[in-house]
Amino acid sequence: MNSYPAELLVQLAPVMFVAGLDLPPAPSTSASSAPQSPGQTQTPSPAPTKTQDPFASLVARLRDALQSQRKVAIWAPERTREFQMILVGKDVRFPPRKLVPPEDLAYASAHSPLSPLTPSSPLYPDGLIAPIWIRKHTALVPSVFVLFLRLFEAPVVHARSPLDPSDPEHERDKTEEERRRDSDLSAEVAARKKITNERGIKLTVVLLATRRMLDDPSLDSRLTFIRRQSGLDSRAALFVLSPVGTSELNDFARSLQDALYEPAVEYYTSHSKRVRRKRNRHSQSVSSYNPPPLVSMGVASTRPLRPEGWTVRYEYKMACFAEFRGEDEVALKHYQDAYATLMIMFGSTAILPPRTKRWAEAKVLADTINVKITKLYLYNHERSLALSHHNSHMRRFADFSRGWGIGEETFEYWSWMARQHRVLAELLEQGSNSSLTFPTNSLPSLTVGASSAGTPVELDAIRALGLNPSHALQHPGHYYYMAARCTEARRERFLANEGISQGTSSAPGYANEKKVDHLTLILELYTKSYELFKKHSSTTSQGRLTLWIAYRIARTYYESEKFDVAIRFFERIAKTYRREKWKHMLRPLLSTWYACAQKLNDVELMATLLVEMIGYAQDVDESRTLQEDLLGILKNSVPVSAGKPLVVDLKESDPLLDTMLVFWAPEVRVGEEVAFQLSLATPTNMDLSALPIDSVTITFSDGYYPVVLQHSPPTDVQVADTVVRLVKVGKLVPEDEDEEPEEICADLRWKPGERLMVSGSISSEAPGLLTMGVILASPSGFFNLGETTVLVLSLLDEEYPIAIDITNVDERHLDVVVDVLLQPTEVDQAAQYIIFDDQRSSGLIKGIRLGTIAPGVSATKTLYLVGSGAPGDRMLDISIQSTSVQPGSTSKGDDDAEPRSSSSLSAHAAVDSCEKLQTIVIPTSGALTATYDVVYRRSKNAMPALADLSTVEDDFWDDSYGGVAVVTTRIECSAPCGLVVENLKLHRQDNPLAKVLDCSSDESNDDMFPDEYFPGDEFCNVSRISLSPREEQVWGEEKIPGPGNYEVVWRRMLPAGGLGRQSTTRFALPTLMIPQDELIALLEVPSVAKLHVSTPIHLTVRNRHSSRSANVAVTLDLDLSDAFIVAGLRNGRLPILLPGSEEKLSWNLIPIECGHVKTPRIKVMDVRRAVLPSQGVGVPSTEVDVEGEAVKVVDSAGDSVVAIPQQDDENIHPTATGNAAKTVAEHQAKQDLVFYSGWFCPFNQRVWISLEEKGIPYQYAEVNPYRKEKHFLDINPKGLVPAIEYQGKALYESLILCEFLEEAYPNHKPHLLPADPFERAHARLWIDHTSKTIIPSWYRLLQAQSIEQQDAARQELYDAQRKLVQEVKGPYFTGKEFGLVDVAIAPWVAREYILAEHRGYDRTQVGDGWSEYAERLAMRESVSKTTSDEDKLQVIYDRYLRDEAQSEVAKALRAGRSLP
Repeated sequence: MNSYPAELLVQLAPVMFVAGLDLPPAPSTSASSAPQSPGQTQTPSPAPTKTQDPFASLVARLRDALQSQRKVAIWAPERTREFQMILVGKDVRFPPRKLVPPEDLAYASAHSPLSPLTPSSPLYPDGLIAPIWIRKHTALVPSVFVLFLRLFEAPVVHARSPLDPSDPEHERDKTEEERRRDSDLSAEVAARKKITNERGIKLTVVLLATRRMLDDPSLDSRLTFIRRQSGLDSRAALFVLSPVGTSELNDFARSLQDALYEPAVEYYTSHSKRVRRKRNRHSQSVSSYNPPPLVSMGVASTRPLRPEGWTVRYEYKMACFAEFRGEDEVALKHYQDAYATLMIMFGSTAILPPRTKRWAEAKVLADTINVKITKLYLYNHERSLALSHHNSHMRRFADFSRGWGIGEETFEYWSWMARQHRVLAELLEQGSNSSLTFPTNSLPSLTVGASSAGTPVELDAIRALGLNPSHALQHPGHYYYMAARCTEARRERFLANEGISQGTSSAPGYANEKKVDHLTLILELYTKSYELFKKHSSTTSQGRLTLWIAYRIARTYYESEKFDVAIRFFERIAKTYRREKWKHMLRPLLSTWYACAQKLNDVELMATLLVEMIGYAQDVDESRTLQEDLLGILKNSVPVSAGKPLVVDLKESDPLLDTMLVFWAPEVRVGEEVAFQLSLATPTNMDLSALPIDSVTITFSDGYYPVVLQHSPPTDVQVADTVVRLVKVGKLVPEDEDEEPEEICADLRWKPGERLMVSGSISSEAPGLLTMGVILASPSGFFNLGETTVLVLSLLDEEYPIAIDITNVDERHLDVVVDVLLQPTEVDQAAQYIIFDDQRSSGLIKGIRLGTIAPGVSATKTLYLVGSGAPGDRMLDISIQSTSVQPGSTSKGDDDAEPRSSSSLSAHAAVDSCEKLQTIVIPTSGALTATYDVVYRRSKNAMPALADLSTVEDDFWDDSYGGVAVVTTRIECSAPCGLVVENLKLHRQDNPLAKVLDCSSDESNDDMFPDEYFPGDEFCNVSRISLSPREEQVWGEEKIPGPGNYEVVWRRMLPAGGLGRQSTTRFALPTLMIPQDELIALLEVPSVAKLHVSTPIHLTVRNRHSSRSANVAVTLDLDLSDAFIVAGLRNGRLPILLPGSEEKLSWNLIPIECGHVKTPRIKVMDVRRAVLPSQGVGVPSTEVDVEGEAVKVVDSAGDSVVAIPQQDDENIHPTATGNAAKTVAEHQAKQDLVFYSGWFCPFNQRVWISLEEKGIPYQYAEVNPYRKEKHFLDINPKGLVPAIEYQGKALYESLILCEFLEEAYPNHKPHLLPADPFERAHARLWIDHTSKTIIPSWYRLLQAQSIEQQDAARQELYDAQRKLVQEVKGPYFTGKEFGLVDVAIAPWVAREYILAEHRGYDRTQVGDGWSEYAERLAMRESVSKTTSDEDKLQVIYDRYLRDEAQSEVAKALRAGRSLP
């Protein structure tokens, strides 16, 4: 807003001059006797010492108290009785009202020095309003003048003895001196009173006296004398103040303002009346005055101000005086009238000729009036009107500008547009820092359901409503962005003008425009926009726009020739663009990024970007041009890393070649060879024939040598058909063989649409994951095209077939017996069993006979593995025992023959027996996953009476407390293959607390199934459950188990077209919460009413409190704009509502308007009664009403406001990821110490870091604390992680566990606590500070929903962290050694990026080295090794950000309790 005079924008408030508080001069300097100008304050002197006069200290504190009352600000919506206080000297002079003295005969016809009728005025002869007029009333002339004076006090003369009589002569001298001094003081006041009376200014005198003087009996008579002699009036004109403390002085300042506010309002009211009289006289007779003779002013216009100009002056002045009085509505009207008249003046070039001085002044005045009108609308929460007026202002002046020859083709036009957007952005930013909020523009149909959480509606949805997004007020970042775009257009027009005129343009303003640093302005605006978009971002589309703004910042840095900064932005933005496949956005980004690399002469970066740009080429010509640039760089430049190849990883980008891997059989037996074919092809719009690819390396998962294809030019015969080329690589060679495969020659040049087919075969000795990658090698680098994976696995709840195929290669007949052992799984909550020849076991099945197998004959048996509960690897040990037998002794398949176990084979000679053992690992994945959304609806049924006997009957069902839970179950196909779902059924298991009312699958099941579902497909089911909890469960916040489970019957779709065996998966209904309502009001309103037809509405007030009665008052507020006539109670109280009772009220509404109308507002209050203490003996106590709490009124027709997504917490990602997953894999072996952990929990990470730091052997066990299994509850009855099991004993609580590890493993270093007892105790103090101050503040900021709550929590966290970092002695808390204080805070430091992205947290704001300390903690190896991927953690903390998490920490913060 620096583009406009501050006087025209600030919020006006009554002005108070305060005189007589000059600080005493320093001893080394003499006091200046020069008069002080209004608004000028003296430089504060050092604080008074104890030896100074107490009144000097009082004056210093008074100055501070008065100056701290109100600060000058543009945004100040609060209407308090506060003044703009200005400290002045006693002899301050006011500016003259007219240029001639009052005794002059021409005084009556003279005008103000600032009037357009005064020749010496800066507005003469046709000016409107100058900023100095505002400055006159805000800094030069007050509405109230407060004069501080010292009341004379005679020195105290102490008598020699208390019994001595007083000296009459001394008393007489004292009285005479006091009267003389009081007369002098009265004369000084009278002189000031005469000056203030001339201007209608209220004068108030404050006399400074000692406390002793306040007890003097002569004080009243002296004050009366002073009042009469000086002519002070009796209303708030004389005060006495003695030296008091700072708090009392602040109270005095507030009371002084309260007392003088009404006289100040009267002062400005009288000014308004005077201006209104002038306006009325002017409107009656435009020529009511004789203008002075015209005076030649050079080239300046000498025509007088037109009637429209006088109207603008009068309306603007009345608006300012109304603003001084705090009457916003009146000020708004006058500002609007002044603005409308200004528009008339701008519409005629005869009134305001373009590009003149008065035209420029009028433009500034119009812009600032527009800001005032917009601001006043926002004060009144009329956001749409504020934005509409601002947009109208910009449209009007855009039209005017075209007529003035300042259209879109000029830089002046875009400069003005940018200024308007920026002014609005700065106004909104100031408002958002105070109390201004921004609308979310929710859909009407979603206000009860999805939008109840405050989720903003996307652009397409707004358009569907018929709402233009530009007509909805946005956060200030949007308008900073618009200002930046306009400034870019301004720069483009300026550069175009400069190019045409070659630096000698005669365009108006060209010389000044050359001095403007456009790029710095653009960067400033984009940066502010980026920060505000991050602060207000709540949807994916807004997050993408934030990224787009970051791109514009990088582009501006490039144009500013700050190429290194631009590159850092491009690197960060490109990651997201690549991941989300935004090709159209990535293509220009890469081009600008490449231009930066060229400017910096970064050879490796240029080559890397060119390779990636080739993959995004739009046509053949572009790809050839990019290849030529790449070859030119590689040939003519020296690489930075000599001797090392340049590696370009294209995993996330579009690859140079399209790869496709096909196996001829999707599933094969272990050891069986399977053929594969890899296709490497160029798109039809890309030509890679000029790219010198030397080799193609095809890599595989561990255990195989890579296949290397070397480039060999084709022969004449081969050239005949090169569209598809075939290369056979044979069978892949495992790495355990000594002989490496030979390199294979092939033509590695691709023209558009050409394809290279690589065929071969592979086999594996164990099932699992097969990974294949492709690397292109050129003379100067490697290009990694990515990986292809094939995974064969079983599905949960499926009878997975494992074929055991045995072939007798011996010359003798063999009798074969098979044993199968299913190893116990280490996966939590996993169950498993095997089926073999009608035997079923969760462990060992022995002695399965395959009979006698003749030489060369094969026998097959099928083993079925069934896994359930949780996904993970299942391990089988298969033992095949064979014994040679004589032909015919036992026939194959003889059912009557006695089966022989492996123990019976020991009787035979060793040479006749053989056993082969094989272990296979079967990966298991979930076939289906279920997620639940639970919405609770309150019951409309009346609560049973207290004496209702039916409540004791066995079949009584009361859902008035619990209501109905609507459970929406989404079942998703998560298998890597297709499934045929044959049936879905809900098995009801009603219990005394919950029963299923109905289910959507009861009616539509036959129409939906059977059907095919592929990975990612979903089907949905909705059930309604009635809840009837007992009273003790309601107040105990207990959960209700789900009354049933879903049973899904399905089959796997086989590659050959068949179906697998029938499988069944069951999902239990979720546990249910009981909505907690103490006092609630349910409103029943019909959705449709007929015009002029009575429509009843009902309000039911229920008291669900366990022990407290309620005194309820109901008020129906009917506004004149409401569309109803109401018959019924307007204001009254209900009978006392006892616990468990309810009352019902009814009204009749008669609609008098058609359309979508609002019902009258109904306010329900829980009124409390309070007893005031007795006022004295015999005075009875009084009972008064005290304002109580507002009772929530809920529309029962759309009651779905109690949505509790607790199942999200239960269905978290099951295992750690990233670095933490690698650490988990390293600690699966059995150990004496078992660490029970939740990968996502920072409290767990404390213990995990300690284990890793000290190198203690441990076994990691993953636990979901939201599913409290019995085994884990035996270890920790709280059901919270972390916990450990040490030599059969259990411990829990993170910090206790960390200290236990320190003491139980003294030989494992480093030690996390100091050896010195004092230092150890000091560390524990700051560990306690971390746990009780920093971490609660961290979570409060995370869960805070409003801007005010977030600001308070953020500052609280900054303060707590600042206290801790001030105690840090070195790189870590205790110095060089990493210790337990660092362990206690490190997990939350590693998660600070969540606060930074969503809550405006900034490490640098803490100061004192916190950024460096936090960075060291986050980069510590033990911290990074125990931290999972950010995207998985983000899912966890999204629930905290929405304040929907159901963890014990989240519940404790919501309830105001300490953390568990």
